Amino acid sequence: MPTYTMAQALNRALRDAMEADQKVVVFGEDVGALGGVFRVTDGLAASLGEDRCFDTPLAEAGIVGFAVGMAMRGFRPVVEMQFDAFAYPAFEQVTSHVAKLRNRTAGALSLPLVIRIPYGGGIGAVEHHGDSSEAYYAHTPGLRVVTPGTVADAYSLLRASIECPDPVVFLEPKRRYWARAELELGPGQGEPLGRAAIRRPGRHATVIAYGPMVATAMEAAEAGAEDGWELEVVDLRSLSPLDIETVCASVRRTGRAVVVQEAPTFCGYGAEVAAQVAESCFHYLEAPVARVGGLDIPYPPPALEHHHLPDADRILDAVAGLQWEDAR
Repeated sequence: MPTYTMAQALNRALRDAMEADQKVVVFGEDVGALGGVFRVTDGLAASLGEDRCFDTPLAEAGIVGFAVGMAMRGFRPVVEMQFDAFAYPAFEQVTSHVAKLRNRTAGALSLPLVIRIPYGGGIGAVEHHGDSSEAYYAHTPGLRVVTPGTVADAYSLLRASIECPDPVVFLEPKRRYWARAELELGPGQGEPLGRAAIRRPGRHATVIAYGPMVATAMEAAEAGAEDGWELEVVDLRSLSPLDIETVCASVRRTGRAVVVQEAPTFCGYGAEVAAQVAESCFHYLEAPVARVGGLDIPYPPPALEHHHLPDADRILDAVAGLQWEDAR
């Protein structure tokens, strides 16, 4: 069985989608000849044509605005924002037009558009290359927000996002681009949007994570097992819509929950998850829902990012505080 990195799985998803539908086009800054900063679009222009995968000026608002027009004319554009913080100049286009067009036209126009955004830290980059901006997009009605935590989901969720009739913000955890897995990719492997996944079963506490933190949560669960803690790991995969049913079913089984995010904790996406769990699972909880996140600071210099980003030890510290009298 062949082995893929996450970046290669995304590349394969783009290629397969473009070959299956001539209306799928890919564009953005340096995605053509260079193949993107992270080489996710490597070889697409050469093999599928420069009219299907092409470079744009350095103008994020223009890239997204152009994509809106193409989607209105029947294309399925997939655009790349080179880095998370570079996408902010396009935020007005996203919130004012991408998210509102279907509602504005009373459903007459859909917008099958995917905005790919490499996000998060862990690669030793400077401040404009390490933002976790998911809460901005998830807070915007009219957008679907998706983030893969595994190599397999990188392929299947991107294929499903391209096929979706609604606009999708597809957040790619850049620190996981080089994660590897054996996969058999091909037609029919599409994963439906809007469903969470249980990555590891457990009975003592539920660890809820997404994107770059899924692997970290799995590391914490492995380490916790050495102390007799059976931690269930839930990978959200879809931030909007949120599959709260799967999350709450897990929390009702375990009675305890820790929500993990890479973004700063204050007003983060994890706060919404924690609130919904507390509302829906109140009578099942043995302890308050705990949150683990980044520090409430602008993204730090590379030498300090390991202090900022959550790790397995911080997750296990949160787990240890969840009233463990009968947990072992």
